[in-house]
Amino acid sequence: MQRYAVIGNPIAHSRSPEIHAAFARVCGIELSYERVLAPKDGFVACVDGLRAEGFRGANVTVPFKLDAHAYADERTSAAVWAGAANTLIFGDRVLADNTDGVGLVRDITVNLHAELKGKKILLLGAGGAARGVLQPLLLQQPAAVVVKNRSLDKAQTWLADVQRADDFADVLGNSNLSVAAWDEASTDAGAYDIIINATASGLGAEFVPPSGVGLTQNTLAYDMMYGKPTAFMQWAQSHDARTADGWGMLVEQAAKAFEIWHGIAPDTSVLIAARP
Repeated sequence: MQRYAVIGNPIAHSRSPEIHAAFARVCGIELSYERVLAPKDGFVACVDGLRAEGFRGANVTVPFKLDAHAYADERTSAAVWAGAANTLIFGDRVLADNTDGVGLVRDITVNLHAELKGKKILLLGAGGAARGVLQPLLLQQPAAVVVKNRSLDKAQTWLADVQRADDFADVLGNSNLSVAAWDEASTDAGAYDIIINATASGLGAEFVPPSGVGLTQNTLAYDMMYGKPTAFMQWAQSHDARTADGWGMLVEQAAKAFEIWHGIAPDTSVLIAARP
């Protein structure tokens, strides 16, 4: 019996155990996958304990993704870019990875049949959720990625950090990467093909859109949150844009973690269709 876990605080809401159990059934793998509630100041002790008990890996959710990044002995390029990790592989040394961006890209390109190459993308937010997806988005060779954040300083600092990555030039390619303040008017309003909300602002009763952003019926407005239509999605729908929530991203990032651990890429179609 292979043992894995998802670590978070809170953790009771996590859908990861049922997702990984479904993948295991399809792939013929016997595993145990548990929810683990770690004290907010006890991540290291929690992971040390899991390793001592023979666990082979763990997924990590809020508020521990930065802790997971720091805990590891080695980090993939995706984890370095994100500055955070959601997947740990246990061995003599611990490897940290971040599968959030791969999950987002696969959901958009495979499940939603939307092209990213050559497109103009608006990424809302500069926190952990946004940082986890930037590298995989750029690897799709979009024409441009514009990051809009309420704190321009925070976004600018992040961009400066990203530019120090060893593979920055190779990942960026011919894409244009820039940042702008939330209330800064855009000179190319309405030109975005895809808008990705990586903030929690859409969860409120009202979403206040960034200045200078127009929508058309050809725009895909994607909210990383899932479970119910958010204020961000309702705003986009009121402008006739196509909308999607983050359920597919959740399933696809789990599938990538499963593949990392077991060497098998599971079929995600059934779970995608069972969107809550």
